[in-house]
Amino acid sequence: MWGLDTAYYFYLVLLIPVLIAVYLWNTTWKKKKIAEFGSGNYLKRLAPEASTTSKPFIKMLLLATTVLVLVFALVNPKFGTKIETVKRQGVDIVFAIDVSKSMLAEDIAPSRLGKTKQLASQIINNLASDRIGIVGYAGSAFPMLPITTDYNMAKMYLQDMHTDMVSSMGTALSDAIEVGSNYFDDPETSKVIILISDGEDHGKGINDAIAIAKEKGIKIITIGVGTSEGGRIPIKQNGRIVDYKKDVDGTVVVTQLNENTLKDVAKGTGGIFMYGSKTDEVLELVDQTLQKIEKTDFESQQIADFQSQFQWFVGLALLLLIIDSLVLERRTAWMKKINLFNEK
Repeated sequence: MWGLDTAYYFYLVLLIPVLIAVYLWNTTWKKKKIAEFGSGNYLKRLAPEASTTSKPFIKMLLLATTVLVLVFALVNPKFGTKIETVKRQGVDIVFAIDVSKSMLAEDIAPSRLGKTKQLASQIINNLASDRIGIVGYAGSAFPMLPITTDYNMAKMYLQDMHTDMVSSMGTALSDAIEVGSNYFDDPETSKVIILISDGEDHGKGINDAIAIAKEKGIKIITIGVGTSEGGRIPIKQNGRIVDYKKDVDGTVVVTQLNENTLKDVAKGTGGIFMYGSKTDEVLELVDQTLQKIEKTDFESQQIADFQSQFQWFVGLALLLLIIDSLVLERRTAWMKKINLFNEK
């Protein structure tokens, strides 16, 4: 079993084509300059110690290989020696994230969607051994990340969510609850859906979805983002507001927080509703709510004893640099004796 510590360093491999291009340009330039002085035996008498073999190419090849080896050292490959089963106690949590166009409103800073990402990320940071998943929804719901204990992966998926992920317009809370309810793979675990939205619901079947969640023993914590005064939905180009969304009559749309719908969802499943304007209060309430939920045992397999291997690549890079220092572009007395490059 193996893994990579910092894979983004692989982009440095692009330096190798640059080195090759510089080498080819330099070789061509040297040949042109040398040709200005003459050719044949005349050049041999003029520079008797100059190597006429492929030593410059070999030095370039050594340098390119050294760069490649150092890149692998920076990436730091890791190898695991065994797989072990870890027992945990926690709750299975699915985040249902509203990515409808109304979440672009900026009546709460930096925007409703921006605030949603902040809240979800902070909640994840406060978790310990719970498993989490992510569902996105607008006019329909879609799975984003299955149940996992990889919090970093979850936050990465979370930050990539945007309002163009779903082509269908509207906000289907019922779809989000139904998809989230089907996420849980173990009927014995305690289950929670944390639904973050402005509460605008243009779908149907919300009561049926609540009934399904209640039947499966799923508590839904709802967090309302937005204000009762509401806000306009900006249309941006290159990060600048160029207009605001209008309805069919040409009137600017003002979207408001619909807390009643969110309260009904929470109440119907034995959960709790909270306003999302103050992050500290949300984190405290979510933590208190999760503490009251019975923790269940579940097992997960993970690779143990990962060992970093970067030191081998650093050692190989040093060896290549030593070899490169020994390969000179001119003839040397000891190299003449060895005649490694078949020079005459």
